[in-house]
Amino acid sequence: MTDSNTHFYETAQGHGLAHDPFNAIIGPRPIGWISTRGADGSVNLAPYSFFNGFNYTPPIIGFSSTSPKDTLRNAQETREFVWNMATKDLASAMNETCAAVPYGTDEFALAGLTSAPSRLVQVPRVAEAGVSFECRVTQIVPLLDHTGAPTPATVVFGQVVAVHIARHLLKDGVFDTFGAGIILRAGGPSAYAEIRPDSRFDMRRPA
Repeated sequence: MTDSNTHFYETAQGHGLAHDPFNAIIGPRPIGWISTRGADGSVNLAPYSFFNGFNYTPPIIGFSSTSPKDTLRNAQETREFVWNMATKDLASAMNETCAAVPYGTDEFALAGLTSAPSRLVQVPRVAEAGVSFECRVTQIVPLLDHTGAPTPATVVFGQVVAVHIARHLLKDGVFDTFGAGIILRAGGPSAYAEIRPDSRFDMRRPA
């Protein structure tokens, strides 16, 4: 039965639109701005838009590399990474780290960012970022389709073992989510969104 008010498609047959709506609908999505270090000591910094938190205790985050990339290679080699918070003031620099450059290129230098040492892992963090999570890899999971066939994507999960938060982002002991300037990846080839105070609303969970 067809519905003239609904655009329907089977994903295997293509969406028939100007741009795939999938990642526009799942969103806006938090940005995994991930720094890693390879076994050879080279440093990488790249943003991932398939990223989120998955557990409170222990705190576990994860990102999906939709193809074999330098970040994945480094995480496999050294089992560590750092998540850096992407904010409006760092958007241009974050975008610079999307560039397809040869392995071993230092994206910190490429984007004019400061590399700061971490405390518990050997991977540097973005000094300008208001928050950074130091992580140790817990699982690296190749994704399969519904038939069990492999896809090009791999999810990297990591346990957050240390956290850096700029003090000005703490208000009476509460992280200032709506004042931090956090940016999110939206749909289409270029859309982003910023979390702002005027977008906030509150609800209490049912008792």
